Amino acid sequence: MIRGTIALVGRPNVGKSTIFNALIGERKSIVEDSPGVTRDRIYGEVEWLTQQYRVIDTGGIQLENQPFSEEINMQVDIAIEEADVIVMLVSAREGVVSDDIAIARRLQKSKKPVILAVNKADNESLRMNTYEFYELGLGDPIPISGTHRLGLGDLLDEVVKDMPDRNLPSYEGITSFCVIGRPNVGKSSLVNAILKEERSIVSNIEGTTRDAIDTAFRHEDREYRIIDTAGIRKRGKIYESIEKYSILRAQGAIERSNVALFLIDGELGIREQDKHVAGLAHEAGKGVIIVYNKWDSVEKDEKTMNQITKKIREEFKYLDYAPIAFVSAKTGAKVSNLIPLIDQVHDACTLRIPTNVLNDVVLDAQMMNPPKPHNGRQLKIYYSSLVSVEPPTFVLFVNDPELFHFSYKRYIENKLREAFGFVGTPIHIIARKKS
Repeated sequence: MIRGTIALVGRPNVGKSTIFNALIGERKSIVEDSPGVTRDRIYGEVEWLTQQYRVIDTGGIQLENQPFSEEINMQVDIAIEEADVIVMLVSAREGVVSDDIAIARRLQKSKKPVILAVNKADNESLRMNTYEFYELGLGDPIPISGTHRLGLGDLLDEVVKDMPDRNLPSYEGITSFCVIGRPNVGKSSLVNAILKEERSIVSNIEGTTRDAIDTAFRHEDREYRIIDTAGIRKRGKIYESIEKYSILRAQGAIERSNVALFLIDGELGIREQDKHVAGLAHEAGKGVIIVYNKWDSVEKDEKTMNQITKKIREEFKYLDYAPIAFVSAKTGAKVSNLIPLIDQVHDACTLRIPTNVLNDVVLDAQMMNPPKPHNGRQLKIYYSSLVSVEPPTFVLFVNDPELFHFSYKRYIENKLREAFGFVGTPIHIIARKKS
């Protein structure tokens, strides 16, 4: 569970991307010694004191009229609005500049906790420059070095102190599902159609829904929580960043769900952004149902559904396990089919399999199609175990994990699906050397 969100902000070229990469432990942001390289927000996760936090790397706040400055400022505005704690980065090498003062005043107006980090404090002489940043009025500046990874623990300690308690409700024992998709694909309309009441605002204006909305309801003596993910309200200059913003909203909703309903706009068809949104649920290991919405607006004949199904399978090959539902949230057509499908996917995600039954299936699979030898050696699977659910995760104990070729792993996965179903849920298979 993500405890909260940290936004890294500051003027260009103070080392935000370097700090971001150091925190998440990988080179995800482009690092280049020139201002303004990072133009969009980039997301990652950092773990500190057994808690996980989301980190947003932003483009530098540009206060002069430079290329892309307006777009970068919009991205920063969004990151600030989403953050629980803001880390303002400045440079020990350059000292306080006028842009730092202006940015500090801008952050103070956000009413969010702000921590001041003085980057590039690579030696004792540069660390002495830290004291002049008291001028910004943001409390005690923390000297750090992204290049040498110094002071990051002290920085994260301060972040943890300022991180507000979210007090998210526990949904244990309740089927929790979210509705995700690009803006204006009909998420709120589908929520209303499922609930059979006007619980969420419905509008044709992109980004009407501001916050994720959790709604409890019962259906045939079973309890559910539906999480309606949000777009963005059109506020000030934040207007071109709606799709990027919806990604962050979707992430939070997915984390708290068992199943994700991924919506495709039947009027507009599949867009590149759809693949990004759907990939979030897949990577999180959640159950997925592909919902082709606005089916009432599609010109169709007896071949249309099969043609669209084929197209979806081609575009979303990594979701070949996900069932596809054709609905119209506007008219309510076939929406009633979703709850039984959600139950089916949820049950598949949480399915427990006795070890002896699992091993029989894997043994039979080996006998039907033995692994091909590689460099004179052959893979041997001794026994298997289901170690966790949501998603179902299997550990196969073998003679050599390097012999477990991707194609054979896929074969074993297919056999597990044939035996146990696993409709709508990804399967994780891990090979370990038998001790």
